[in-house]
Amino acid sequence: MSEEILINVTPRETRVAVIENGMLQEVHVERAQKRGYVGNIYKGRVQRVMPGMQAAFVECGLERAAFLHASDIVRPAPAIPVEGAEGNGHAPTPPIGELVHEGQEIVVQVIKDPIGSKGARLSTHLSIPSRYLVLLPYSRMLGVSARIEDDDERQRLKELVAELAGENPLGYIVRTNAEGQSREALAFDVTYLGKVWRVVQENIAKARVGERVYEELSLPLRALRDALHEGVEKVRVDSRETFERVLKFVNKFMPQLADRVEHYPGERPIFDLYGAEDEIQRALNKEVPLKSGGYLIVDQTEAMTTIDVNTGGFLGSRNLEETVYRTNLEAAQAAARQLRLRNLGGIIIIDFIDMTDAEHQQQVLRQLEKALARDHAKTTVYPMSPLGLVEMTRKRTTESLERQLCEPCPACNGRGTLKTAETVTYEIFREITRAVRQFEAEKLLVMASAKVVNRILEEESAAVAELEEFIGKTIRFQAEEHYSQEQYDVVLL
Repeated sequence: MSEEILINVTPRETRVAVIENGMLQEVHVERAQKRGYVGNIYKGRVQRVMPGMQAAFVECGLERAAFLHASDIVRPAPAIPVEGAEGNGHAPTPPIGELVHEGQEIVVQVIKDPIGSKGARLSTHLSIPSRYLVLLPYSRMLGVSARIEDDDERQRLKELVAELAGENPLGYIVRTNAEGQSREALAFDVTYLGKVWRVVQENIAKARVGERVYEELSLPLRALRDALHEGVEKVRVDSRETFERVLKFVNKFMPQLADRVEHYPGERPIFDLYGAEDEIQRALNKEVPLKSGGYLIVDQTEAMTTIDVNTGGFLGSRNLEETVYRTNLEAAQAAARQLRLRNLGGIIIIDFIDMTDAEHQQQVLRQLEKALARDHAKTTVYPMSPLGLVEMTRKRTTESLERQLCEPCPACNGRGTLKTAETVTYEIFREITRAVRQFEAEKLLVMASAKVVNRILEEESAAVAELEEFIGKTIRFQAEEHYSQEQYDVVLL
């Protein structure tokens, strides 16, 4: 399988595309105005200690002083360490005054961005993530994500990381996506994190108060940290400045892969190389066509995402069961790709077309699991229900592509449907009757969208005449081009 990573950079937005066998599989977007501080590490100074709040305010170079609670301050480990209880294995939190004092220099990490008038929230429990591990430099804890449920796998990972860490006095958390990974992959991460921490220590030693000593990686570097491996043939970057930063990063942490990174100077936009731009536009549509003539309908709601499989015009060359089976096999592969491409997470229900053959059902499930195997996000697939539904979960990493790029439609407020012109017409008639009963007026003016006004004047003229006779007043209608179909005003003159 050939794999490439495309990095497109403009002054206010950066996008990363993962291409497998010439097809877009993942897209990530980062906008300059929405880059937060979470994960960044600063050298700060305690500005004010607030005993009543068990907290301190720390000046660390952000716009406002940031908030540090006593429970987020590193303290000596208990005599008997409690696994997985970093910060919780301690006795009650001491008074804030015993932990820090005004004017004290302190190294802190942002754990929550500033919101409204509130400053950022800080912690001195530093953590630095890699693809499969999180480094805890001030802890000897070795923990495994609770989402890895298999006891044998948990034990394997714990022993492997303990062996790789050796006598290194650092703590690690094994992340969910380390499940099933090889010794080489984890060894790579341990080495990478060791290098990063040495750089951070050097920065801390020479930094002044208010200076950043570690920045959570920008999108291009994060993408390479998490997605660059031996199987990636090329990384193409369309910005010379970003290319140099990327190359420097890869040379430092993954030198054996540096020859895969290249600058793309072409005039044709980089995302047009593999039709990625068109694919992104299609990923915002509900309908996904299949080569067989069938199609998927992808519907993202607050509670879950549903994917409905339809045969469409595909009749097949054999019997109906064979047609359904072939469509479902193709749909399983397409659905897995759409989950990655649209970055859909949480609960997902796939409504396959009903199959009577149990072997066909198993084959479709296997096809889905095989297609999901390349997904970096953790997925869990459950057996097919009697109704042909497959329930599954996919770990939510960031907002979905649709939520990042779109906002609710102002005309329908995100419902996805509009009241018909006929429905709005009858609402207007009811509003007129209600208004004349409440208020005195000689005549009425109704302002509504052109479509609604035209309908009233053409198809409901007799009803308007009856209404005028009933209320004893004349009604004038005025089309407003900027009104949405559901919008209208009844004005008493």
